[in-house]
Amino acid sequence: MKTARANGITINYEDRGPADGTPLLFVNGYTSTMLSWPEELMEGLRAQGFRVIRYDNRDVGKSEKLSGLPKIPDVVAALRAGQKPDIPYTLADMAADGIGLLDVLGIDRAHVMGISMGGMIVQRMAIHFPERLLSVTSIMSTTGNPDLPKASEEAMKALQEQPASQDRETVIRHRMKGRRVYQSPAYPMSDEALYERCAREFDHMYYPEGAVRQYAAIVGDGSRVDELKKVRVPFLVIHGDADPLVPPSGGEDTAKSVPGAKHVVIEGMGHDLPVELCTRYVELIATHTRAAERKAAAE
Repeated sequence: MKTARANGITINYEDRGPADGTPLLFVNGYTSTMLSWPEELMEGLRAQGFRVIRYDNRDVGKSEKLSGLPKIPDVVAALRAGQKPDIPYTLADMAADGIGLLDVLGIDRAHVMGISMGGMIVQRMAIHFPERLLSVTSIMSTTGNPDLPKASEEAMKALQEQPASQDRETVIRHRMKGRRVYQSPAYPMSDEALYERCAREFDHMYYPEGAVRQYAAIVGDGSRVDELKKVRVPFLVIHGDADPLVPPSGGEDTAKSVPGAKHVVIEGMGHDLPVELCTRYVELIATHTRAAERKAAAE
């Protein structure tokens, strides 16, 4: 792992190469670090010839931590009043972080893929930086449309509930319990694998304060529907039909909003990336990105 100054902040990242591969930037979700991506997915795409790059979003992992603790009810009230919410940073700022990292690496254009909040961030990249993108893959994400169905009560509680204490074992067990609620029902992780994943992320950096600012950025972004209608970047939307945290309607609305977007619904997939499905993800993403490259070459 390395660090770089990008968009005015320090970004922790990993560039697996190969150096001559087509760049593919991974953007992770709410509170998760870049370690959340399955090795099988990254190495599968690397084997396809992609230059695999991942990074920690601001306020998580080993990237820079910001300041300010916004009150979410105030953010919601401002949006309802048609006002710009007072928040430390926006999803557009987070999108600029990823583009700034591409600048540091000397990459003019890249494929980007994001999961959950990361899907929202890559949507923002497509809106604000279309000239820098070869394609977009938005996974288990949504448009911010307030009329869509909400997360289940159990899933939202699992996402937001705090652990009883901040010691390592308590936090790991708490996260395991939460992820059991919104994992893929057809592909449950073993206790050992889930523990290892949660422990690895905790050891990389546990920073709960950052969750408040990231959540404010999500809520404060409002609806992206009208802006997404103007996007012309090749777009792939992947969503599970058993996602209780971001219901399938979020993927449907994303695909409907972006002209020409391809929409793939995966049976038995919840709000995670099961190892068993990584071969399929690699096939879908590789097919999508290669088609985008052919389209770009023909233009």
